Amino acid sequence: MANWQSVDELQDIAADLPRFTGAFTALAGRLGLDIAPLAADHISLRCHQNATADRWRRGFEQCGELLSENIINGRPICLFKLHEPVCVAHWRFDVVELPWPGEKRYPHEGWEHIEIVLSGDPESLNARALALLSDDGLSQPGIFVKTSSPKGERERLPNPTLAVTDGSVTVKFHPWTIEEIVASEQ
Repeated sequence: MANWQSVDELQDIAADLPRFTGAFTALAGRLGLDIAPLAADHISLRCHQNATADRWRRGFEQCGELLSENIINGRPICLFKLHEPVCVAHWRFDVVELPWPGEKRYPHEGWEHIEIVLSGDPESLNARALALLSDDGLSQPGIFVKTSSPKGERERLPNPTLAVTDGSVTVKFHPWTIEEIVASEQ
């Protein structure tokens, strides 16, 4: 199996990784978020066109295994487990989330967010996530906080999400790993 960075269909996202890493590190700094002790679960892409998502899928099929394909919020989302990880800061991601375009238009096609797992009661997720972020960081212009509970067709676990974005990159917090969510669908 090929390393994802050597696959022709994935050259644009291989080239995009330094931009994302810098932007994510800057966002964490603005928020006062110490990423060192946190368990990050997976990394996600965003694209505007079905053709881009189809090309990335063909690329990931050459360097990983399809873990899950599901319809979430009305659009397909694939999860791939890679043979070689995507490295951002100190994290090594072997799971990549590939959503097809939805209603929202993103300013950039490429890497968009990292999901951090805060194990524990789903009811207290928002409070636990917000406790990791500085009040000064959250009150800055251009910082947006959103809560949601995305649900796949067959998911059995409550999966609240707290997302914090600067409009360019996003950090999301969940109570479960993506592999626990996929296992709940079986």
